[in-house]
Amino acid sequence: MGERREVALVFPGQGGQQPRMGADLYGAEAAFTAVMDDFFTAAGTEGKRLRDDWLAEDPGPEFDDCSRAQPLLFAVGAALAFAVIARGLRPTVLVGHSVGELAAAAVAGVFSVADGSRVMAARTSAMAATEPGGMLAVAAGVDRVREVLGDLAGRGLAVAAVNSPLQTVLSGATAPLLAAERALTAEVVACRPVKARQAFHSPLCAGAAARFREQLHHIRLRPPAITIRSTSTARDVTDAESVTPEFWSAQLTRPVLFWPAVDGLLGSGSRVFLEAGPKGSCAAALRLHPAVQSGASTVFPLLPAAPGAAGAGRRVFEESVAAALAVAG
Repeated sequence: MGERREVALVFPGQGGQQPRMGADLYGAEAAFTAVMDDFFTAAGTEGKRLRDDWLAEDPGPEFDDCSRAQPLLFAVGAALAFAVIARGLRPTVLVGHSVGELAAAAVAGVFSVADGSRVMAARTSAMAATEPGGMLAVAAGVDRVREVLGDLAGRGLAVAAVNSPLQTVLSGATAPLLAAERALTAEVVACRPVKARQAFHSPLCAGAAARFREQLHHIRLRPPAITIRSTSTARDVTDAESVTPEFWSAQLTRPVLFWPAVDGLLGSGSRVFLEAGPKGSCAAALRLHPAVQSGASTVFPLLPAAPGAAGAGRRVFEESVAAALAVAG
């Protein structure tokens, strides 16, 4: 029998949403269903709208707005995590990309899923007053992006995420992003807009971060029962940070340091990573790491990369949980 691998759960952020993500598990997987119902019930009238959007075959363009996508990514991520825990997998570390870090916080017990509905309402409400903007995913590392674009701040842009050595995400107002896209394309650097309507993880979110911080003072925060590797700091969240509203609100203006965060984990032992969300964007980034390519660590998605036939989501979940149980020991 091979070396036992510790389990890490990874939660995606904005851009990872899909209509009906995880819906195959609703009503079929008890722990998943209970968490989703707790979230929708706690959210009240808004919870009913979110549930209807989630289960709709074609929820329309508003589904990609942060007020719809992010609460659902939070709920589905937490529900998937509690479902795999119910199956016998015990994560030793949680990693969340952007809003996924809040799902990690709920799973770790920093706040309850029900309180998480209030956290998500506060976060999306804070962002609602932010001027429109967007995000641009660039198929290049940070150094290459700066080589092509020069002074990012001077262009009205910020590095929003360092996802891997081959992907950087920029954030800013619409006009600077369009100019950046033209400049990068001219240098044969592939890029594509992220499904986001605000400039997350940039100075444009400073006002939203302040509003979010004030609302978090009304939420009971506790130290995590499971280690959270923060993608805001690329290190483990301390007990003191976990109960400080400023720590969670500052995330809105800080870049997501996904690659530095997971690089440290992958360099410290063999692990099995499970992505608690659709599309598999975090899993794709993890597979670029030498520790995964060598087989020292493994990565499994808990949902399909793209919408499929009825039952596809449950099949992927079952197969990935079985595979993870086999290597986690």
